[in-house]
Amino acid sequence: RYTKFYGTSEGVAQDLVHDALMNYKRWEEDIEKWQNPILRDDRLPEWYKFTLFNELYFLVAGGTVWIDSRLPAPDKRNHRNGEKTDVKGTEAEVNLSDGALVKYTTTSDYYSEDESVVNHEGSNSYSQHHPITLLNEENDSDDGGRFLYLEGVEYVMWCTYDVHFYASFALLELFPKIELNIQRDFAKAVLSEDGRKVKFLAEGNTGIRKLRGAVPHDLGTHDPWNEMNAYNIHDTSQWKDLNPKFVLQVYRDFAATGDMSFGVDVWPAVRAAMEYMEQFDRDGDCLIENDGFPDQTYDTWTVHGVSAYCGCLWLAALQAAAAMALQLGDKPFAEYCKGKFLKAKSVFEEKLWNGSYFNYDSGSSSNSKSIQTDQLAGQWYTASSGLPSLFDEAQIKSTLQKIFDFNVMKVKGGRMGAVNGMHPNGKVDETCMQSREIWTGVTYGVAATMILAGMEKEAFTTAEGIFTAGWSEEGYGYWFQTPEAWTMDGHFRSLIYMRPLSIWGMQWALSMPKTVLQAPEINIMDRISISPSAAAISHEFGVRKITNKAKCFGAAVFHCSC
Repeated sequence: RYTKFYGTSEGVAQDLVHDALMNYKRWEEDIEKWQNPILRDDRLPEWYKFTLFNELYFLVAGGTVWIDSRLPAPDKRNHRNGEKTDVKGTEAEVNLSDGALVKYTTTSDYYSEDESVVNHEGSNSYSQHHPITLLNEENDSDDGGRFLYLEGVEYVMWCTYDVHFYASFALLELFPKIELNIQRDFAKAVLSEDGRKVKFLAEGNTGIRKLRGAVPHDLGTHDPWNEMNAYNIHDTSQWKDLNPKFVLQVYRDFAATGDMSFGVDVWPAVRAAMEYMEQFDRDGDCLIENDGFPDQTYDTWTVHGVSAYCGCLWLAALQAAAAMALQLGDKPFAEYCKGKFLKAKSVFEEKLWNGSYFNYDSGSSSNSKSIQTDQLAGQWYTASSGLPSLFDEAQIKSTLQKIFDFNVMKVKGGRMGAVNGMHPNGKVDETCMQSREIWTGVTYGVAATMILAGMEKEAFTTAEGIFTAGWSEEGYGYWFQTPEAWTMDGHFRSLIYMRPLSIWGMQWALSMPKTVLQAPEINIMDRISISPSAAAISHEFGVRKITNKAKCFGAAVFHCSC
């Protein structure tokens, strides 16, 4: 990534180190200015401030790759001397003679030179906040580059998407350009297909690597962006959470940044992802069903029929897709999604609501009535995006209170986090490895959902269990290597893992941008009237031409480079 500013010759390392030695004091001051508003907030527990910033270690330690997506800058020394330098990057073949696209040998054509992207600090953020000498900074149109990080150091897959769903709040808040570009990468992937055969380990069957319309599980291992879906335990084209998670992340990012050009860019993929899911509505009730195997991020935990986790994600995705369609001028699809949402919500509540929480699934297995910590994941994103709640406030609070009383407080008095599954009799769900595990990132996620529901006391108590067990001196010593999960006796699974970045979902809930906070003033779903023809929707991608060049929303908390 540094080559954008320093070039690629051997000598530029000296320039890079020179700038660091000359400016490190200012960098430290800038870090303190960024952290102080949180560190000095007396309303926040001390352990939370400590853990919030320290969980960011993963953005550096998590096998991160950050490259420039454009022509590398000329060598800095030659640039200073006014000499014409012909730079040829070892990683790229670049030809900008037509001013259009950049091609890299390990990736494919994607970013255009005039692409409009979100910038947290404004169009001159680098020159304002980073004291290095920029090349051509007067016309800097930085797009944020291309970014990869691993699911974990044991699960070596880039940008594992069902986990990024939890971790992405950190990138959206701190590096929004990077977050939008990850979503652009997945949007492109949705519309692609890879017909090569793959054998899936769990079932022993064979399928193709990547289906069009399916959100990939990951961006690959050996050849990221090109050879996706390195995960081969199950056929993830049959997973029920990936596509809804894509739609929810895209809408959250769209609503938070107000970047209309981003919305237009990814809308065809959003529609394709939603239409792909129709095959999983087996009985025509507008609600998707799980297929009797672990077809979601809990990939050892079998699900039968309608499930609280995937069903809630689907409801949230229908609402998000409807809202986004309305804002992009695709009114027929907005009507279509709203119609399905209203029918699906009724079925979901009828099949799963038991008076105090949503059952794990609609099957008849021994754990179908288990209390799942993550059952309101769709509501988490709904509230984080300024959309109307999926359920009545009383239902949401009752569910979260049940999770707190059982999954949190019945496990070592709340000092370990929230166990994934708990039977209504107060015994841990021992159905499989994952049902009895405590997932660090899921615990932070349900804590964020509690904050959004006005249950801050319960939220901080829930999340503090992760600090106590993982970061405190009396815990298990997992600092700066927070695992995906641990058991009741503190044994870990998968150290140095992506999902715990979801603690930034708590911070998002505590300090949401104005564009999201103002959204509930107008219930966007009420603006969608359903016409008789909405059920027969055209499958052509429809985005009304808004302007010659898409602009951002004026009220966005972030600034768009347009």
